[in-house]
Order: sequence, then C-alpha cells, then structure tokens
Amino acid sequence: MEVEAEIDRLPIDLLAYIFVLFTSFTDLAQASGVCKKWKQGVKESLAGRRNLSFAGWKMDDDSTARLVCHAYNLKILHIPRSRWGCQITDAGLLRISFAKCVCNLTSISLWGLTGITDEGVVRLISRTKSLQHLNVGGTFITDESLFAIATSCPSLETIVLWSCRHVTENGLFALVDKCLKLKSMNVWGTRLPVECLNNLLIVSPVLQINV
Repeated sequence: MEVEAEIDRLPIDLLAYIFVLFTSFTDLAQASGVCKKWKQGVKESLAGRRNLSFAGWKMDDDSTARLVCHAYNLKILHIPRSRWGCQITDAGLLRISFAKCVCNLTSISLWGLTGITDEGVVRLISRTKSLQHLNVGGTFITDESLFAIATSCPSLETIVLWSCRHVTENGLFALVDKCLKLKSMNVWGTRLPVECLNNLLIVSPVLQINV
C-alpha cells in the first residue's frame, strides 16, 4: 500500500499561505505544475494578494494576464519595464482589463513599457474606477489616454507622465478639470511650455507639478 507523502497531507489553505511567501514567479509557475492540489494552492495564494509587482522579471502578455486574473483582491499592480526587456503589449493590457480586480485597483504602474499604446491604456483605464495613483512615464501615450483617464478616474491623486513627449496641454487640462482630487503631476521630460504649467496652477493652485 502506497504511503501518502507528508507534503500531500497539507491542507489547501496552508499550501496557499506557503506560496504567498514565494517571491519568484518562475517558482510559482513550477509549483503550479506539480499536481492539481498545488495548482489550486497557487491560485488561492494569488487570490489573497493585495500587491503584485513584476519589477525585475521578464514577463509577457500571457504570463502577466494569467497571474493578474487570479489575483481577485489586488489593489496595487506594478508592471514596469524590467532590465531584461518586458514584452507587455496592448494585447496584454486588454486581457488584464477583463480581470475581476481591475475595478478595485488603487495604484497602477506601467512605467517604461514602450510596447503599449493608447489603445491598450484606454481599454485598461476605462475600468479602473478606484484608481488613485498612475505611472505611465516613459511610454508613448498621447492625449487620447489622458482623456480616458480624466473620464474614468475621478479619484486620481497622482500621475507620472515622465518623458511622455506626445501629451499636450489639452490632455493635462482635461485631467485637472475632471480629476478634482489630483494633487501631484510629474511632467519631467515632456515638451510642455512653461505657460501651460503656469496656467494649470491657476486652475488648480494645490497641484504640485514636478518638472
């Protein structure tokens, strides 16, 4: 008679707690492939996460979207460019936009993702009604994304547009006009004239503009 291994006797909730401690997404993926019980444990560990950061990891559309879709209680999502070259595209943002957690996200970072455009950003942002902090610095977005942010993110408090050279004063004024809780805006490296920034401060004196 085959004796059940000790590790196989662990309840799902304990396995999930163990997997929460994993910092490597590669290790999580490997654990998920061990058996059905471990796969369920990995899913439950993701479901309990409030913060998910892919900083330092080489991720693609499929792997990123799968992990985010299992993180039902997620509040903070960071997908910055990794040193190995992040491959996230508009297709990945589209898949992420259907995740259950998106409407409850309070912070998103897409810093340096040169593979994304207005198309993907607009689709994602259109469902982030609770968003307070957004970093889209180092991307090629235009005013089209800013108009979508202004419409969909009434609770926005901070936004980073570092080196977003295709945004104009029209997009920024839309943000200030509709995002009444906006406190901080980073526009370093943009092509905005000083007059534009001064006019923004006239409209919103409490706004802190970092240049």
